[in-house]
Amino acid sequence: MTLSPAATSAPARQKGVAEGKEFIALVTGLMAMSALGIDLMLPAFPDMRTTFGMAADSTDVAWIVNAYFLGMAAGPWLYGPASDRYGRRPPLVAGLVIYATAAALAALAPSWPLVVLSRFLWGVGAAGPRSLSVAMIRDRYEGDSMARLMSLIMAVFLLVPIAAPLVGAGLVHALPWRAVFWFPGVVALLLLLWSRRLPETLPEDRRRPFTWQSVRAASREVVTHRQTITLILAMTLLFGVLSAYLSGSEVIVEDVYDAREWFPVFFSAIAVVLALSSLNNARLVRHYGVHRLVRWLAMSGVAAGSALVVVSVLGGGRPNLVLWTVVLGVTLAIGQGLSPNSNTIAMAPVPHVAGTASSIIATVNSAGGALLGYLATTFFNGTVTPFSVTILAYLCVAAALILWGTARPEQ
Repeated sequence: MTLSPAATSAPARQKGVAEGKEFIALVTGLMAMSALGIDLMLPAFPDMRTTFGMAADSTDVAWIVNAYFLGMAAGPWLYGPASDRYGRRPPLVAGLVIYATAAALAALAPSWPLVVLSRFLWGVGAAGPRSLSVAMIRDRYEGDSMARLMSLIMAVFLLVPIAAPLVGAGLVHALPWRAVFWFPGVVALLLLLWSRRLPETLPEDRRRPFTWQSVRAASREVVTHRQTITLILAMTLLFGVLSAYLSGSEVIVEDVYDAREWFPVFFSAIAVVLALSSLNNARLVRHYGVHRLVRWLAMSGVAAGSALVVVSVLGGGRPNLVLWTVVLGVTLAIGQGLSPNSNTIAMAPVPHVAGTASSIIATVNSAGGALLGYLATTFFNGTVTPFSVTILAYLCVAAALILWGTARPEQ
């Protein structure tokens, strides 16, 4: 039961604030697990190649990331509909157990195919905390409050790519390289223990039967609601922008600018800009409201993407690295600022099927965004121009979807 401020005593209000902060901290940790399972692995790639007899420049090691993404794309359908029936806690526990078990299997696997299979299962486990966290947030928050919370969580989520590779490098330096598999598994177990304090966010009277007919009906409701489906597709394009950056940034810095030693600085600087942008987004939502802000940011993203293309073309495909990084940082910051706001608007009309909706969002975003990111890398021609043009194209389509989806409330 929700008490009005006037009816709530001071001690009760303080306790409620403490519980709210703990809920936010726990949900943030759960969502960050998916990024931890990727970025922590990167420093161990050379050791993996050596251990499993690969060539020094083999790209087979990329299956550490690809298999994980495939698992994250498939996994949400094991959790979302089940959580709409049984509540959020049981599927969340299952996901954390799968995550920790798969991490241990990867650490113990004697062959490369078993490592890849373990990474797929690992991704299936990671899909649970990631998708259910969004459903739990929707259970407790809505509108601008949800958008502000998603922005704060996204800020922490974006800091993981800065810290995780450093932690991974430290683990590889101090311990056998398989420690990069054990460490996330231990984190998952700690979060599993912590999650015992998490209250169930889905009341009994809002649960749905777990049948094929019910899942089909819920899925149909999600994909046929104009506001929800357009914002889901827009979020997929926005994730495609981020995925293109993650996939193509290293080759751009190394091959276009011959500045391999500067890549950690470049990558960290962009990550800090994205995190600060997410924090600022929470403030902007409070001031302007999520619907007004998302439309303004959509148009600003197109303008920033256009500037990125202009700088790239005028620079002959190799503009000044600092200038191009600044414009790229602004473009990515606007694009990622759109993501939590779009998520909030997409989930708003479907609170009664939040688990299924979060599953569709996670699946479409993971699979579609990864595919769009890969597509962007296929256009590489030794310059930054194809990359910049692709980013602008994704932002233009995303903006059109956002403007259409938020044009007027759907009856």
